Amino acid sequence: MALTREQMAQRVARELKDGYYVNLGIGIPTLVANYVPEGMEVMLQSENGLLGMGAFPTEDSVDADMINAGKQTVTAVKGASIFSSAESFAMIRGGHVDLTVLGAFEVDVQGNIASWMIPGKLVKGMGGAMDLVAGADNIIVTMTHASKDGESKLLERCELPLTGAGCIRKVLTDLAYLEIENGAFILRETAPGVSIAEIAEKTAGRLIVPDDVVEMTF
Repeated sequence: MALTREQMAQRVARELKDGYYVNLGIGIPTLVANYVPEGMEVMLQSENGLLGMGAFPTEDSVDADMINAGKQTVTAVKGASIFSSAESFAMIRGGHVDLTVLGAFEVDVQGNIASWMIPGKLVKGMGGAMDLVAGADNIIVTMTHASKDGESKLLERCELPLTGAGCIRKVLTDLAYLEIENGAFILRETAPGVSIAEIAEKTAGRLIVPDDVVEMTF
């Protein structure tokens, strides 16, 4: 059974480490803020100028002026800082973010990512994604494995305009966790109840299946 958005966020949260500075992209990545392990100190950074983002607020604690880069209302943890977007991008471009979690339309076996534009459709622009993929060494992409029409999003070569080239090494989909190495997707974990055969069928790019693939637990 495919992972829910919440389960995907939970799985990504396992990649967090104490003391990390983490940027969460729009969409599924923002949910990771709700699953930071108890007792772990992680500072979540947003491009619009917030370091120390907390979980989403409850209905009685919403502050309409406290938003993330996706214009969702958020909370701030103790010790948070608010600053200009220029300073925020200086942190990103300077390589001061330990982990970046992004969504994507496509990823390919060379580690290329397309996440900002579908030709013929209205888009608001690339936002901070181009800076994030260039300024971070540790990036996890979260996405559905295939489109609603069943077309694979894990390709031999991206077909959409690129956000960044050769920058992606880890991909978490609703079906699997994979790493990208030497021109191939390496299957590391399967979603509960999802077969390797289904993952192979829905992966258009070269796929390598090691002997030690495990099933995720929640």
